[in-house]
Amino acid sequence: MVAIIDYDTGNLRSVINAFNRLGAEIIVTADHQQILQATHVVLPGVGEASSAMEKLRTRGLDTLIPTLTQPTLGICIGLQLMCKSSAEGDAKCMGIFPTEVRFMSPAAEVGLKIPHVGWDNVNWTLPEPPIAKDIPEGAHFYYVHSYAAALCPDTIATTDYGAPFSAALQHRNFIGVQFHPEKSGPIGEQLLRNFLTLKP
Repeated sequence: MVAIIDYDTGNLRSVINAFNRLGAEIIVTADHQQILQATHVVLPGVGEASSAMEKLRTRGLDTLIPTLTQPTLGICIGLQLMCKSSAEGDAKCMGIFPTEVRFMSPAAEVGLKIPHVGWDNVNWTLPEPPIAKDIPEGAHFYYVHSYAAALCPDTIATTDYGAPFSAALQHRNFIGVQFHPEKSGPIGEQLLRNFLTLKP
């Protein structure tokens, strides 16, 4: 059972549809017991970091999520909320990944458009982490974001847009991806399929 966390940040439908296409059994919930009992957990979301963190706090999810032991995937702002902090709204986040989320000013300084929208290549920093099984090096994923996590020891993939940033992070059972696998066609579907094979 995959628990997709519902904390009123939108983007649920495309994530639900992606897991449905894979035949996964899913539940969309903010209930703590249902999340704890799930085999896999997904934290999706779009929006602004400080308000998203407030929505997690209101539901007590900011303290629950870091205690999870099953494979847990943060998508887009879900990744950002797993970091120490975000410059977007000066948000204190959950601190699962030891890095900060910053505005993509290096990209803006060289004339690249912000937000970073569209397809871009992802380069894995490990030979082939389990989440990247059967995904070619440099494969393109779909992005929509203006803030990104700085590189850190937990970075497992990078994308260069003005400067390198963390395209994916992993710490124990927690994985975060800045791109949208649910909107990235067959390559994104493969990543989600890989996620479903991960064991606690």
